[in-house]
Amino acid sequence: MWIIHPEFWGVARLYLVHAQMQLHYYGHSCFALEVLGLSVLIDPFIRPNEAANMVDVEALCPTHILLTHGHEDHVADAESIARASGAELIAPYEVANWFVAKGVEHVRAINPGATFSLKGKKGELQVRAVSAAHSSTLPDGSPGGAPCGYLLDDGEKSIYHAGDTALTADMALIGRLWPPALAILPIGGTFTMGYADVPAAMDMLNCSLVVGMHYNTFPPIEIDREEAFRTVSEAGGQLHLLGISEVLDIPF
Repeated sequence: MWIIHPEFWGVARLYLVHAQMQLHYYGHSCFALEVLGLSVLIDPFIRPNEAANMVDVEALCPTHILLTHGHEDHVADAESIARASGAELIAPYEVANWFVAKGVEHVRAINPGATFSLKGKKGELQVRAVSAAHSSTLPDGSPGGAPCGYLLDDGEKSIYHAGDTALTADMALIGRLWPPALAILPIGGTFTMGYADVPAAMDMLNCSLVVGMHYNTFPPIEIDREEAFRTVSEAGGQLHLLGISEVLDIPF
């Protein structure tokens, strides 16, 4: 039995509150944020990703699914997971309407600039959709509208999932108004920013803790892992490249 001395209860309580946020990685750009009794799944591309074949997709039961844009490598499993779990699917306007036309229920259409809250059993998660510099086309060729990223704030700290984006000056606005505790950034290059851009992104975001995504899934986005670590470290940052199904406690 653990006994916490009253003198240290405030510190212990603060740590326990912060330790409730967990980030689960399911490959490519797919993460689930577990916080406040919520399970927020972002950009589910699991079954078509051979590197993620150990993930039991049917066991995932998110409360919400966030999509950053319409490309297949971000939406492939969204329909099946939404139907099985009953999760609310939140996506840019054109992407959301595409899923509505497929008969998916509980769909919310948004665009960059939207702010909304997700109500969990232990509180509310504040979400802000921000701009991303990318393209967006749905798997059948339909236009996917404006891509976005998301800031997710539990009241103590915020996490930034950039979606697919180039390095963009909009990151400076995020860093000035809503600096994240952790930035999840694409680092594979070719279709998005690469790891060489991370130091500039950290500077604009006012954030030195980075989780990499959108790399090594396909040949065009393969990276030199050691060079990526070195690039971020020399800029005063900390880069995490998670293994599939790895869980990161935040803070860590």
